[in-house]
Amino acid sequence: MEHVDRCVVLVDAGYLLGAAASLLAGEPARSRITVDHAALIRQLRDRAEADTEQPLLRIYWFDGAPDRVPQPEHRRLRVMPRVTVRLGALTRSDGRWAQKGVDAAMHTELTELARNRACSDIVLVTGDGDLLPGLMSAKEHGVAVHLWAVQAADGDYNQSEDLVAEADERRVLDRAWITRAVRAKDLSGLCAPPPVPRPEIAAILSAPLPESALAASAERAAAERASVERAAAAAHNGAAHNGAAHEGAAHGGAARAEAGAAADTEAVNGAAIPAPASAKAVPTPKDLAALRGPAAPTAPHPAATLRWSSDRGWIDRPAAPLGEPAETASLPTLAQLTSAEQRWADREEDITTVGGDPYEVGQVFARRWLDRLPESGHVQKLAAMYPRIPHRIDGELLRYAARFGLLAHKDDQIDEHDRYAIRAGFWREIDVHAAAQHAPAPEESRGTP
Repeated sequence: MEHVDRCVVLVDAGYLLGAAASLLAGEPARSRITVDHAALIRQLRDRAEADTEQPLLRIYWFDGAPDRVPQPEHRRLRVMPRVTVRLGALTRSDGRWAQKGVDAAMHTELTELARNRACSDIVLVTGDGDLLPGLMSAKEHGVAVHLWAVQAADGDYNQSEDLVAEADERRVLDRAWITRAVRAKDLSGLCAPPPVPRPEIAAILSAPLPESALAASAERAAAERASVERAAAAAHNGAAHNGAAHEGAAHGGAARAEAGAAADTEAVNGAAIPAPASAKAVPTPKDLAALRGPAAPTAPHPAATLRWSSDRGWIDRPAAPLGEPAETASLPTLAQLTSAEQRWADREEDITTVGGDPYEVGQVFARRWLDRLPESGHVQKLAAMYPRIPHRIDGELLRYAARFGLLAHKDDQIDEHDRYAIRAGFWREIDVHAAAQHAPAPEESRGTP
């Protein structure tokens, strides 16, 4: 039985995209690059057919995914013609993501294709030496094995030397080839041209990360709780000493409690708050509220309100009442505005046309929300809340963004820079729509009498 004159491409996505990230962004984190998967598949097919001089049978895309659940990029890939996706597990070990089962799946596919004489040439895009036995087995079955490498950032090998030595043909995919479908993310600035109506969106993207601010905020909250507890304990001790036999000792305990309360409240609010009128009584909740005092004005943190565009972040603002504010509760979510037919159309659009760039994702979400709003007044109501997105809508926005693999290879959360870009894209669309609503009619703009 002769081999069929066709070629097959086996791609280790972890190697291909990780090496591309190292080459273009300086580190192997796939979160640092944006991939046009449709263009990449076209390039792989064209290059394989040119190198092997055989028509393509199929491209196998091997990758890892948490619990082997297809990520958005996998869903886009598996509906492309001549592409088959095979998923292994993606697990964390020592704080790093690792693929499990991908090498075994590639080895199995490689040997089965050769044993069944399904093709005459196999292209391997990998660097893992664990595939050496499968490569040698394919050669023994008369299959020509082509090994492709991604140009190494340091000019050295990024493949197993044994794998390189056993391959029949070898090719290096250089920077020019890679950058036709892969680009490094620019994390230092905007992901898109700055919007005209609100150039301060740039401040959202360039604001420092909030970890230190959140830590400081937590420390302040802990200090406030501790001071209130100390004030209550001191007053309590004063009341207990008042029942003792020696009046002078009791009076001293109350004085100490009063002084401690004043010192504590001064430390919390920046100014002394009078202690309860009667230091002899156990403080009531009203007394404790008086100890806390009104929130003292603090120096605003630079661009504090631009750090987060939702009300879940660290923003200097008065405490909100229990429950959701009326002005945000009336705003519908995208899910409430979307029919079953629209949901299906959205899913098809996400798979086929939405690239997954964080800024673009925010724009797509906002565009759908705006197009389906029953009342135009909702747009102005939301625009007045800038830069905060109501929590229900913001949470839905970030969950939508997670479908595009923005959670992959991170600590199960969206990267801070990506969140800035997602929300900036959202506000960009809101701005454009709100500006269109306020645009004067042509007659008005010409100043007709």
